[in-house]
Order: sequence, then structure tokens, then C-alpha cells
Amino acid sequence: MPDKTFTILETDPHSAARTGLLATAHGTVETPVFCPVGTAGTVKGITPQQLLETRTEMILANIYHLLLRPGIDVIEKIGGLHTFMGWPKPIITDSGGYQILSLSPLVKIRSGGVEFSSHVDGQKILLTAESAVEIQNRLGADIVMCLDQCTPFPCPDAQMQKAVETTLRWAAACKKAHANPQRLLFGIVQGGVNPQLRRLCATELVKLDFDGYAIGGLCVGEGHENMIKTVGLVNEILPQERVRYLMGAGTPADIIAAVAAGVDIFDCVLPTRNGRNAFAFTEKGPLRLRNSLHIQSTQPVEDGCDCYCCRNFTRAAIRHFFNCGEMLGPILLSVHNISFYQRLMAQVRQNIQKKRFSQWAREKMSMYFNHEAG
Repeated sequence: MPDKTFTILETDPHSAARTGLLATAHGTVETPVFCPVGTAGTVKGITPQQLLETRTEMILANIYHLLLRPGIDVIEKIGGLHTFMGWPKPIITDSGGYQILSLSPLVKIRSGGVEFSSHVDGQKILLTAESAVEIQNRLGADIVMCLDQCTPFPCPDAQMQKAVETTLRWAAACKKAHANPQRLLFGIVQGGVNPQLRRLCATELVKLDFDGYAIGGLCVGEGHENMIKTVGLVNEILPQERVRYLMGAGTPADIIAAVAAGVDIFDCVLPTRNGRNAFAFTEKGPLRLRNSLHIQSTQPVEDGCDCYCCRNFTRAAIRHFFNCGEMLGPILLSVHNISFYQRLMAQVRQNIQKKRFSQWAREKMSMYFNHEAG
């Protein structure tokens, strides 16, 4: 791997937006970058070849789900996560911190880590900071995430402070346990929308000197304004020369605003989850393909889109697939939505490079918010 993990190429004169190159063991990624989510070892309903055709450069998987099924030993024996998933490019693995929130009835925080009661069979699983790092290294992840405690919104200050203390304790243990220079280790800033706790968490994580930094605990109901305000506050503390990752964001408007606040990496389930529910993202606003308006439509999902879906199928056909319960409908819209997101990220990078990102972002944000209001 190159000695320099992250190289900033261009910056926007009117915001914190920047383009860069992130070097990993499985290739160099242009940033800002969007990562589709393959929680259980696959991006739902899409083959790796189809993902490559959407211009996807990096994806995300989750160790909690892979730990349950098929098990880390199985994946390691097969040759690691890249072989298992059939994916040749970089992979981020989430450490399981979000499941502390999403599976909270099945979770107990222990002094040494977190105990899950498996949602599959009830088996007790203890995940520690050290084991989370070990598992991700055994999987062969390019970016390894520290174990953290994600909290709900709203969250009492005392509970949030305890979660930040736990996150910092686990981060230090992860840093000590991680000894593989081929795998990048990211610390995760927690603290909800509490400015003091966010500053504390970010400041202490910077002292530990991670390869990159993630901003977690957002996109959980706090709203767009609170999210962007918090991202901006955290990014004022994180080192400029390190890559920044906003976990779980989100809508096109969220992504553009977060880029303006200095974020480099994004992941979200929206493109595929919405695609499976007949919802398509387009430049002119969302389309709901079950709508009777599309019964005889000969239009593609989006005029000018070069994805496989738009090159080969009409809205009428896709509506029919959904209404008949055919698998092809969700597959096609997932392909289109990921293509839309990757095209959006390419536009972000191009406009930063051409020093016109801020004006472009204002126009896009206004358009997207009007679509959402409509």
C-alpha cells in the first residue's frame, strides 16, 4: 500500500468540500464516494458485476450479521470476504455498533463489550473491542471500524455521556488490538446532537491517531439541520489530512450538504431498500412505479440515464413486474437507484474540481427539498 493513505486533490473555496484519493489494499478510491450496503455479504438482489456497472467503487458489510451466519470461520476458510462476496474492490466492515441501537431489546452492555442475544436463534454472543477488530481483520476488510455505542434520538445527556465514555474506551482497545498495516482502522465519533460530548469524543479520538474518522449516531431521527450542524462541528476538530466518513447518510440532500461540511465517505441502504419498494430516485424527483400513471408509459425510469434498467425497460414493464411480484422489478430499480447515487457523486467531484461546487450544491439542495416537500 502507498505510504500516504489519503490525499486531498481539490478543495472548494466556499465550503469544506474536497476531492481526494483513498488508498486501500484493494485499490484506490476517488472521494467523495458512496458505498452501497451489503449487510449480510451481498448487496440485496444485485450481482457484483451489476454493481461494477453502476460505477460503484466500495461497499459495506456488517460483522454482526456475518458472525451469526455463515460464521467467520466459514468466510475465512473460503478465502476471505472479497472471495465470499465475489467483490474485487474495497470493503468497509461495520463493527456492530449500530446493532446496539437497532437490536436494543436483545443487547446488554458489559464492561468488556456488548452481549447480543442472536435474533436468529437466541444464542448469546459477546463482542468486545478486541474481538471486533480481530474478526474484521480475519475477514480481510479494507477499512476496519472500531466498536462503538450508537444511541437513539432523543437521548438523555447522562445516557449519552456514558455511551461516549464507552465508545472512547473501546476505541483505545481497538487501536491497541489492531496490528495489520494493510487494514485501515477508523475511530467513530459519538455524542448525538450534544455539542460538548461531540467535541469531547472527537478530540479524544484524534489523540489516538486513527487512519480515518467516522461520524456515527446520526440519521436516527434528529433531522437534516441537526445532522449537518453536528457534522460541521465535528469536522472542525478532525484532522484535515484524514478521511471522514458519515455513517448511514442518506438522502441526496443529506449527502450534498455533508460534502459541503467536509465529509468524504457515505453509505446508506436507501437506494436498494427504496428500489425494492418501487421507489426510484431521479433528477426530476422521486417516482413511485406502482402508480397507475405508469401503466402504459414507454418512458424509461429516467431520461438520459445510462444504467441497464433505463437502457432496456419501460416504466410500464417495471410497474408490471412489481404488481406481479416478479423479482426483476426490485432488481432493476435497485440498479437504477445505485446508478443515480454514483452519478450524483461523480457530479459532486466534478463540481469541486471545477471550483463551482457551492453554487451547484445550492441549486441541487433547493430542488431536492422542493421534491421532498411535494
